[in-house]
Order: sequence, then structure tokens, then C-alpha cells
Amino acid sequence: MMNIENIQAVYFVGAGGIGMSALVRYFLSKGKQVAGYDRTPSELTEKLIAEGARIHYEEDIALIPEGCKDPATTLVVYTPAVPDSHAELVYFREHRFEIHKRAQVLGLITRSSRALCVAGTHGKTTTSTMAAHLLHQSQVGCTAFLGGISKNYGTNLLLSAESPYTVIEADEFDRSFHWLRPYMSVITATDPDHLDIYGTREAYLDSFRHYTTLITPGGALIIHQGLTLQPDVQPGVKVYTYSRDAGDFHAENIRIGGGEIYIDFVAPDTRITDIQLGVPVGVNIENGVAAMALAHLNGVTDEEIKRGMASFRGVDRRFDFKLKTDRIAFLSDYAHHPAEIAQCVKSVRELYPDRKLTAVFQPHLYTRTRDFYQDFADSLSLLDEVILTEIYPAREQPIPGISSRLIYDHLRPGIGKCLCKKEEVVDLLARKPIEVLIVLGAGDLDNEVPRITRLLQERLREESSSDEVHRLVEHPDPS
Repeated sequence: MMNIENIQAVYFVGAGGIGMSALVRYFLSKGKQVAGYDRTPSELTEKLIAEGARIHYEEDIALIPEGCKDPATTLVVYTPAVPDSHAELVYFREHRFEIHKRAQVLGLITRSSRALCVAGTHGKTTTSTMAAHLLHQSQVGCTAFLGGISKNYGTNLLLSAESPYTVIEADEFDRSFHWLRPYMSVITATDPDHLDIYGTREAYLDSFRHYTTLITPGGALIIHQGLTLQPDVQPGVKVYTYSRDAGDFHAENIRIGGGEIYIDFVAPDTRITDIQLGVPVGVNIENGVAAMALAHLNGVTDEEIKRGMASFRGVDRRFDFKLKTDRIAFLSDYAHHPAEIAQCVKSVRELYPDRKLTAVFQPHLYTRTRDFYQDFADSLSLLDEVILTEIYPAREQPIPGISSRLIYDHLRPGIGKCLCKKEEVVDLLARKPIEVLIVLGAGDLDNEVPRITRLLQERLREESSSDEVHRLVEHPDPS
């Protein structure tokens, strides 16, 4: 691979993905010419353009800037979500450019640092962003490539010129995480996913096993207690367990109430009492334990951990509350795997045990729906009402016989349920009573969230006006 310092231009095929965009920002920070293609405009691509990247939305080699057409000085980075037949990729291959996957480039960038990686089927974005915040606000510091937009910093890239640590979300899709060489790693979960890539559950687990062999001697693995995964670490790598309630790292004295969560963090060599979770949902107890373990093992002090956990503001689309009142709560969550959905619903139920939970779910990928429709139905059946939209295809073509109705037909008897198009969701919600609403999925349903928020805000205003009228009728002003 060419020396990154000698690169003059970097071209991204799939620039607007959350992982790719962090690399776009990294190379912009290094003063490189950065350009690329993405399929559709988004808020993120518009921000990248404002930051200096040249991004277009048509598959057209004529739109590639001249400064990105020299194979000797241009690095091409692509995402596996882009098909091999993509015209621009074909052009770069035919002209013998150096072309690499995002994970390869990320692995190269981080070889010279101490990589603190977070892997797992679910929980990795919140846990890695939380860990990055704990380090970044401490005297230790870090660079971080994140899989979501940190609400503390408004970006998915943190930079430090001094810190030896780099926090990375380690993605198992397409075996991307095999390009990394972690100094330490958390593994949050290994519920099978991406079976279109791996084929079998056993192959998926074996991919994680291989990943554990890549942790460098002197480092550590922090693995969720109870996983079926049998790690295969090198000599000199310490193995710790964690969970919400047990393991080398865990929480005790958990207090949930009044919209807040406090815990005590227990480590092999310390106990930090009365930690307040900045994002008070139940699943963040476990995510927080993992993030605090990683921070603690790398020199963040007890007081810095306590301060950092309280000031953590979360990640866009991860338990992302848009409205939180005593009448209506509305949040968006990226959950797109059955285990993630179950965890999300249980956490929200813990916060609102006596209120009706309604979710709008957009399944992500035909293959995932085919492989897990019964599991999706089981997880969604933890809700009181489910609204299902059509499948978001992402990189896939339709599969005959695979649709959202598969999930719909397997929901538990008695649950409120309906099927509708994404474009109809807001109108449908306008006719429904809402107490707690969750928008679930990794597709483009999140684009409807602003409209839903406005709908519910207007409903609250109307109800408040109505309450005021009733109050005046029942208790007229004596004056």
C-alpha cells in the first residue's frame, strides 16, 4: 500500500456512509484533496461538502476531479456496499489505481497507535462513542473513528495530536475487522448476523474467534460474560469479562427512577460509586460498564470516568429522544437486528413500565428478513403495537416471497399491528393515540423523524390548549 504521507488525493466510492465519512474527514484534516461519489444526498454528505470534500451523486467517471485521476498520487477507498460493476470502480481498476476497502485504510492508519476497538453484533456504536468520550475528556485523550455522530462533538471523528490511543468501531460486515490490530478490544455480542456474507452461524462465530487472535501481546480482551464465543488470544493478552450484573467489570447498586440512572462501577482494582448515566436507558448500564473498563485499563482516572459518564450525551439514532414529556415520549433507534430490538424495547419498558409502547419498524435487507423473520416477530412482540413498513433494500435486490408480511404474520396474537408504506407513516400516526413511540431501523425511515416530531409537538400544544379551556370552564376567573 502506498505511503499515506505521499498521497495527494483520496477518492471515496460511497463517501456518505457513516464509517467512510469519518475517513473523509480524517484526510481533509491532513490537507489532502478529497472527492467521491455517493448514491443520494444526505445531511452528512452536505456537511462533508461544506468541510471541503467534492461529492457528486451520479455514477459518472466524467465527474471525477482531474486531481484524482493520477494513479501515482491518488488512493481510492470503497465500501463493500457498492457493487463491483460500479462504473467509477471499474474505471479505477482498469487504470491500475491503488484501491482499498475502508477497513484496510483504517487498519493502516491505526497501526502506529494503540487501537482500542469495540466489536459486536450490537452495542458497538454507543460503547465505542462512550469510550471515546471518556478518553477524550480526560488527560489521556484519543483519536476516534466512530460509527455514529457523537452528540457531544457533532462528528464521527475525534483527533488528537498527542494521544497514542485510537478508538475504533470494529465492523464485522464483510470481515472488515480482520484488517485491524487491536491493542485492546471489547466484544459486546455475537448474535449471528450478515448470513448473506458468512453463510452459517458457525462461520460468523469463527470470524469473531479469528478477530480475537489479532489482539496484540500486552493488550487485553474485554468480553461480555456468557457469550458462546471461545476467544483464541495470543500469549500475553489478558482476558476480562463484563456484564450488567457480573464479571470482572460490572455494575452494582443500580438505581432507576425519576428519569435518571445511577450505578456503582466495580472493577478488579477499584469501585466508583454514584455514577450518573448521561443517557439514562437500561442498556447503557451494560454499554457503560464496557466503556468504563476500556477507559480504566488505559489510564483514565476514577474521577474522570465519573465526570465523563455524566456528561455523555449519546449518539444520533441510538436511543435518540426527540420528545420527552409526561404525556408523550418519542425516540429514534438504529436497532435493525432482533437482539438489538429486544434490548431497546426492554430498556424503554424499564423507563415507562405503565405506558403503551408503539414502534414503527423498517426491516433492513431482504436477506436479514429471510434469515430472522421469526426472531424479529418475537422481539417486536414485546411491544404493544407494531407498524411495519416495506423492507429497506440497501445493497440488495428483492428476493421472491420475502417481505415485511413475513414478520407481520408471526407477531404474537393480540398485538396491535399494521403494514404501511414509509410515505404513509406520518398520516397513520396522526390518527393514533401515542404514549411512547419508537422509530426502529437502519434504513431511511429516520428521514420521517422530523415530521413525526412536529406532529407530536402539535398534538401536545393542542392538548395543552384544550386543558387550559377546561380549566377555565371548571374554575372561571372570578375577576
